[in-house]
Amino acid sequence: SGPLKDMNFSFPEGGGGLRFIYQFTAEPPAVSFRVTGEQDGIIDIVPETGILYLNGSLDRETKAVHRLQVESLDKMGNIVKGPHAVTIHVEDINDNPPKFDQLEYTGVVRQNTRPGKPFMYVHASDCDDPTTPHAQLVYSILHHFPNPYSEMLFQIDNITGAISLSKQGSYYLDPQKQDTFTLVVTVKDMAGMTTNAFIDSTDVIITVKESLWKAPPTIRIRENSTQVHPVNISQVHSNEQDVIYDLFEKEKLPRFPFSIDQNGVIYVTEPLDREEKDTYSFYVVTKDSKGELADRPLNIQVVVEDINDNPPVCQKALTVLEVQENEAEGSTIGTLLATDMDEKDTLNSRLHFKIQSQFPEVPASNLFFIQQDTGTLQLISRSLNKGVASNYSLKVLVTDEVFQTICDVQIHVIDINDQIPIFEKSDYGNVTVAENVPVGTVILEIQATDGDEPATGSSYIIYQVKEGDPNNVLIIETDPETNRGFVKINKALDFEATQVHNLVISATNPEPLVENVKYNSSSLALFKVIVTNVDEPPLFNKAVYSTEVSEDIAVNSLVITVEAYDPEGNTSRFLVEGGGTMSWWPATHLQQTAGQCFSNQLFLCAKSQVALTLRLKDVNDNPPRLVMDYPPFFCYPIVGGEKAFIQATDDDKQLYFPQFTFSLADDMNARNNWEISRVNGTHAYLSPKHSNFEEKAYSVPVIINDNGKPPLERRVNLEVNICRCSSENSCF
Repeated sequence: SGPLKDMNFSFPEGGGGLRFIYQFTAEPPAVSFRVTGEQDGIIDIVPETGILYLNGSLDRETKAVHRLQVESLDKMGNIVKGPHAVTIHVEDINDNPPKFDQLEYTGVVRQNTRPGKPFMYVHASDCDDPTTPHAQLVYSILHHFPNPYSEMLFQIDNITGAISLSKQGSYYLDPQKQDTFTLVVTVKDMAGMTTNAFIDSTDVIITVKESLWKAPPTIRIRENSTQVHPVNISQVHSNEQDVIYDLFEKEKLPRFPFSIDQNGVIYVTEPLDREEKDTYSFYVVTKDSKGELADRPLNIQVVVEDINDNPPVCQKALTVLEVQENEAEGSTIGTLLATDMDEKDTLNSRLHFKIQSQFPEVPASNLFFIQQDTGTLQLISRSLNKGVASNYSLKVLVTDEVFQTICDVQIHVIDINDQIPIFEKSDYGNVTVAENVPVGTVILEIQATDGDEPATGSSYIIYQVKEGDPNNVLIIETDPETNRGFVKINKALDFEATQVHNLVISATNPEPLVENVKYNSSSLALFKVIVTNVDEPPLFNKAVYSTEVSEDIAVNSLVITVEAYDPEGNTSRFLVEGGGTMSWWPATHLQQTAGQCFSNQLFLCAKSQVALTLRLKDVNDNPPRLVMDYPPFFCYPIVGGEKAFIQATDDDKQLYFPQFTFSLADDMNARNNWEISRVNGTHAYLSPKHSNFEEKAYSVPVIINDNGKPPLERRVNLEVNICRCSSENSCF
């Protein structure tokens, strides 16, 4: 009770029966009270006592505020005091269940639509006070018919009611297997946080249609096209509307000859040259208005088809061959080599050979024959005589289906090979060589002579190890000026494998001997190679080791097995040098020691080392974080429409573009006062929901999710300042 004055009262809606609100005390000469205004038949006052009371139920949804006027009266009914304003605020209780706008919803989605992209919305309303939890609604999917997989194919934004595909749905949905799904979607009030929240449900019928977003078959383009460019070569269609098409190069080319317009039409922008590049591979990407990927990138394959635009080319400006004057008919003299830059194994690069002319034409004009498909030259007549002609010049016509080229061939007629090479001595004795002598070292010089015509194939000497070197450890090279032979190390010697090599060397000619002449022991020589032992370093089984592991590999996990052996059979040890904390370690070496080593005398050991490249695969182990130069602020007082820009980043590797999502923590105070809206994969807007903010700092709990595998999120208490601003819109 108390004196008559302006007053405010709050009463919860509902209830019923008689309830006292307040008793006004009379001040003489007042003896009674009177009430007028929005009584609605349930609010009144006892005149004699001044008791203001309720006699019925309040309903906030019918009237949220009752405005009354109370006066005090004297005995004559005249106003003594007042009227004074008495306001009764009706407090909300959760007495209205949420209600979907429709009994049933229908929607259409295409297979492979990107996960998280809404293709339809459901909406429900609640008549309770929207500023209280009673009208805060959350959506969820209760059932999913049919559900052939263990995980849901669809998902719903619990705040907005936006329905989209889950990652599994984007991958698995196929209208050929199942083209209709029914979702049972529920809505709860009280933000779904209490067990006595009201619930409504509705059916959502979803039709799945075939994806429009498909890579075209391999595109084939004929090279050196004379069409006016750019030329339409294909078209792709996104599953979404109003996307931006772009091309993403798989290869970094100095010139990229393709483009795409905003209808998804792909063009080649200039004539292509197959001999320059015969295939192209690139991606088509689509982005929405926020710059985020709208569809998975499509791989486009282009093959450049060959046309016959290259003439045959002689491999040598002049092809020089030799033939003995006594060669038999049909003997092969040699092969003319020519090439064609057009596509291999096609008619465009098929070559034909034909002798166009022979000079001199003695003793006949057709002494030689060339095989038309191989270019192999053969002798037609056994009538060559060096005294008549020692050289012949041939013009050979080489053709493909369009072009022709003339190749020059010179054939030298040489003396018959009737002399065999003869060694200057039959035994070169012993040569002692350490097993670590470098490859390429000359260990012996040998000499044989030949009495045939000098500087011809009949007198040139070829030295070969005929016996005693099955592994080709040695090689013999001939000086063409002197016919002197140089015996060289061809492969590393190995004392542990072979200590002595007993060798037989032969000397022969590239030209065949005449029929009645044979090679004999004069063309053979002996010598012995004695290999001495060296304390060799151990040997790794591979020249290079490389492997790849995830960056979160457990300590003491096996990374790679490295194997080595010591030729002398000594015990080996492994050491690791180099390395670091980079994503790959090119400087890491494994070092192996062997021989007479002691733990404190490693410098005495024979050592070898091999590179080990360890590549680290990124795993999603870094949650996103905010990157801001200064805390966001809003100018006081809040007038509406203000937005603050916030940005997130992630230390993990991003395959294409970051795909962060932003939300407020499940905190009633944060949701009542703030809202957050995603701008793109890295940015969002933070906005106040009303203007009733004080001039101070607020802590806003923001959750950032990176949508990785596995998804990681970070909760950040973002400090937001509401402050008075200068004319430059900065706090002061």
